[in-house]
Amino acid sequence: MDRFFSSLADSEWPATPPPYSAGLLSVLFQLERSQWWTPKDLAAQQFRQLNYVLKHAYRTVPFYRRKFDELQLDPSKFASPDRWAEVPLLSRRDIQISGNDLHSTEIPQGHGSTIRSSTSGSTNQPVVTLGTGLSEFFWRVLTLRDHFWHDRDFSQPLATIRYLGNGRPNAREDNWGVASRDTMATGPSFVLSIQSTIEEQLAWLTQVNPGYLLSYPSSLRAIAQLLDQRDCRLPNLRELRTFGEILEPECREICQRVFGVKIVDTYSSQEVGYITLQCPEHEHYHVQSENVLVEVLDDSGQPCRPGEVGKVVITTLHNFAMPLLRYDIGDYAEAGGRCPCGRGLPVLKRILGRQRNLLTMPDGQRRWPLFNAGERPEELPPFYQFQVIQRSREQIDLLVVRDEPFSPHEEETVRRHMQQTLGHPFEVTIHVVESIARSRTGKFEDFISEIA
Repeated sequence: MDRFFSSLADSEWPATPPPYSAGLLSVLFQLERSQWWTPKDLAAQQFRQLNYVLKHAYRTVPFYRRKFDELQLDPSKFASPDRWAEVPLLSRRDIQISGNDLHSTEIPQGHGSTIRSSTSGSTNQPVVTLGTGLSEFFWRVLTLRDHFWHDRDFSQPLATIRYLGNGRPNAREDNWGVASRDTMATGPSFVLSIQSTIEEQLAWLTQVNPGYLLSYPSSLRAIAQLLDQRDCRLPNLRELRTFGEILEPECREICQRVFGVKIVDTYSSQEVGYITLQCPEHEHYHVQSENVLVEVLDDSGQPCRPGEVGKVVITTLHNFAMPLLRYDIGDYAEAGGRCPCGRGLPVLKRILGRQRNLLTMPDGQRRWPLFNAGERPEELPPFYQFQVIQRSREQIDLLVVRDEPFSPHEEETVRRHMQQTLGHPFEVTIHVVESIARSRTGKFEDFISEIA
């Protein structure tokens, strides 16, 4: 039974939340209704909000004023689905070289203080953005939406394994964090650094015995493999939650089989916050249209039809400190059709990752590599983790974490399997290593291409 936080000790039920929490719940109430609107009605409201964003961007953001003036565009005429595609795309490079020119010189009153964030910079060129208290407010609302969508028991302990920053200790809190603090009465939360070993993570989880576990897919897969080897389980676990990395189908299958619970994924970024949440009834994703406008575009800039893969382009609807208009975030996704659940929120069927995760074939064609680790042939020797790095159109480096080197026969077996998986007899060089480095914020990618 959910227990809402009450600001009055002698009036616990029904709860009377403090003003900020009441605001969160008020917007959440609106979102519970808007999720059932038709796509047409949702789009109409998005462009109604975009009208404010465009006018603000042109008036107070030097980058956009210059861009619209150069192209002789009147921003007031583009807040409609018919004209929106004429607005030029914003690239990561635009953000990196524009600096303060993308910052608003006059943030509206009531939007709160500015918040600076930076991407992980896996290409050594992080993207730095500004948000506001209002941006943070919508992040908290959508966190609550995710909790309620998946009917989580707030009384249970929540465990999180993620990047904590150098020197930061593990933590314990009496609640699930700022999104639910002063809104819901929750169980405690525990946080462990992703820099701990998998053995340490499993020992910690056994001690904490959480009802919910949140971490990167690569970490959960490694824990699942160790659990399977030791034939043990986490008896109180009700759900796995993932973020920060691409959740591959084989990882979902392994984790659900070993942990014995469902896995719920999210797609978000430092620049814009939540982009999609997993549908409560299906494994695909719903765009959070009340906070972002998302387009999936093909190579010619046209909207992708259901089943087609294209680049993800995002427009923020409530960040007035640094509006992002048609931001090509660098990710690819597969567009989906209407969801059988009845929600009108657009569907992304799959999140595929960055362009650097595309395999380039010798003839120049590019495709997504699929590593079906859950379907390994029996003769493939065991290992804990791997990473594939494409150095050129013919050269592949395979980093493998295992306790001892491969025998010549085992190495040849792994090489043939990798060539078969990639669909070409690449020159595969195998390196057995003790560990594979994560990004600065703890993320892991199983495939990286160094081909520009």
